[in-house]
Amino acid sequence: MSDLSKRDQKVVWHPFTQMKNAKLPIPIVRGKGALLYDEQNNEYIDAVASWWVNVHGHAHPYIQKKVSEQLLTLEHTIFAGFTHPWAVELAERILKINPADHSKVFFSDNGSTAVEVGIKMALQYWWNKGVNKTKVIAFDNGYHGDTVGAMSVGGRGVFTAPFDSIMFDVIHIDVPDGSNNSHVIQQFSELVASGEVAAFIYEPMIQGAGGMIAYDMEGMNQLMKIARSNEVILIADEVMTGFGRTGKMFASEYYEVMPDIMTLSKALTGGTMPLSLTTCKEYIFDNFISEDKLKTFFHGHSYTGNPTACSAALASLDLMENPDFKDNITRVHQQHQKFATTLRSISNVKNIRLVGTIIAFDVITDEKDSYLNNIRDVLYDAFIAQRVILRPLGNTVYILPPYVITNDQLEKVYNVIIEVLSSIHNKG
Repeated sequence: MSDLSKRDQKVVWHPFTQMKNAKLPIPIVRGKGALLYDEQNNEYIDAVASWWVNVHGHAHPYIQKKVSEQLLTLEHTIFAGFTHPWAVELAERILKINPADHSKVFFSDNGSTAVEVGIKMALQYWWNKGVNKTKVIAFDNGYHGDTVGAMSVGGRGVFTAPFDSIMFDVIHIDVPDGSNNSHVIQQFSELVASGEVAAFIYEPMIQGAGGMIAYDMEGMNQLMKIARSNEVILIADEVMTGFGRTGKMFASEYYEVMPDIMTLSKALTGGTMPLSLTTCKEYIFDNFISEDKLKTFFHGHSYTGNPTACSAALASLDLMENPDFKDNITRVHQQHQKFATTLRSISNVKNIRLVGTIIAFDVITDEKDSYLNNIRDVLYDAFIAQRVILRPLGNTVYILPPYVITNDQLEKVYNVIIEVLSSIHNKG
């Protein structure tokens, strides 16, 4: 038993973990590329990019260099009434690649707070105008974070049950999947026709923690067109999908209608440290400019615009401009395509979906498809035993790796999955 693991167990409360009889955490002490190493120097393939944040590989020397240089210059400064070169440059560069013609960037700390900022921007926009539009539409099974506002616009269930009484009312609708488009579009049209809907928030292309559920492209385009024609603010939660994850730099680029507000985090710093951004169109920002101080956007965090995090993000953007970045995304996608063909021949697999560098499928069990499906722990333990880090969402298995993962490493991930699925099937 690792001394570090024992020390951890005495003092640390881990996320998304039932701590009663919880297994000892694996003590990771270093990383390189798509690999993580424990105290005994055993290597683990990080097939989920450490909760979807790492795109360039662990301990990337270029990001290390830029962050270490930053720490010798300025680690942090208050951002209310002050600024610094790294935040300004980051905002300029993000807006330059933003596909939605946004003009302003608001800094915060993580995906949940970026979403909170976006929701508050949208709701206060209408409040500042004196217009009574207070309702928000979101998708069932969506996941936007764990703060109260972010939970409110996420799907109600496992993550939110203890807090239902304190969350604000949100209208949840089904995801358009091609078979239900007419119903979803009609429902959405009727809702926004009331004139009371302030905003529509969505994860572009594919839902994340809600089960890696992919959307029908035409259905989504129709919803966004209806929203735009009814003056409903579109909020694209690109926390997971941004920075190449779906094949394009931002998933919003696949659609005909661009969002009014966009939230960014996770891969923003290459997985180095927390930072998030909320970008918006000029008309949103302009509505907060007033002699009336009550129309001020009263939101902020102690580490808003942190120079060290901005430096990491700038280094990450530098790496994204290298041709290898896009080449790796294409290569991973092509490898996933081959694996998808293999998965189709496996009898206890269904609902295979592939979006950019993300591949997901559901394992067929006697239980309901759910985050609480008991097959999850069986799968997770079997993957970890083979030193492959995969965290199934119930009976949904997904691979979402750093883009620098090698073909050999991907093949090992695939082979371990096939071996585990075969073992489960034989036991059944």
